[in-house]
Amino acid sequence: MKLDRYKTVRRRSEAEIVIKKSRFIGYAKPVETEEEAIAFIQEIKQLHKQATHNCSAYIVGERDQFQKASDDGEPSGTAGKPILEVIKHKGLKNVAVVVTRYFGGIMLGAGGLVRAYTDGAVAGIEAADEIVNVLHREVLVDVDYTWYGKLENVLHGKGTRLGGTEFTDRVIVRCLPEAPQAEAFVDWITDVTQGQAVITVGEDAYYIEGE
Repeated sequence: MKLDRYKTVRRRSEAEIVIKKSRFIGYAKPVETEEEAIAFIQEIKQLHKQATHNCSAYIVGERDQFQKASDDGEPSGTAGKPILEVIKHKGLKNVAVVVTRYFGGIMLGAGGLVRAYTDGAVAGIEAADEIVNVLHREVLVDVDYTWYGKLENVLHGKGTRLGGTEFTDRVIVRCLPEAPQAEAFVDWITDVTQGQAVITVGEDAYYIEGE
C-alpha cells in the first residue's frame, strides 16, 4: 500500500563541517529500496577508504520497516544512532545518510561525537533539500474540441495538476489529481462534461508538492 504522501530528500548531497580539526563529511541520498541504501553506503566507503570512519543510517519503506545504523568503529551509540535519530526527527522516509570522519588528532569524547555526527547528518540532509512526495493518479480525459475550452477553464479553476495535452482529431488532457481524490475527480469530470468525455484511469506516481 503506497503512502498518500511522505517526506524525503530531493537529491544526493555532500556537505562538510570541521570540529576540533576532525573533518566530518555528510552525505544523503533518496533511495527506494534497502539494497539501494546499502549500495550507496558501500559506495561512500569505497570513496573514502582512507577515512577514519564511515558511519551511516537509513530508513526505507512505507512503514519505516527497514532501518539500520552503523557506528563503523566509533564507540557504540555515538555515531550511527545519532544519524538515525536525525532522519527520524525530520520525519524522512526512503533516505540513506553517511557521515565520513577524518580524525584531526583531538579526542571529542562520547558527547562530542554524538553532537558531531548529528551535525554532520543535518548538514548532509539540508544540502539534499527536503521535499514532500505526493501520490497522484493519472486520469486521461478525452473530449471533442467543443468541450476543450470549458474543460480547460474548470481544471484551471480547480487547480488540478496537469501532465500535458495531446491534440489529434480530439483533445486528450492528462490530469493528475491526488490519488485519494481520483475517484471523486472522475465523477466530477463526468458531470462537468455531461458524460461526453472518454475517461481512462492510469497508474499512480509521486510528484513533488508545490512543483
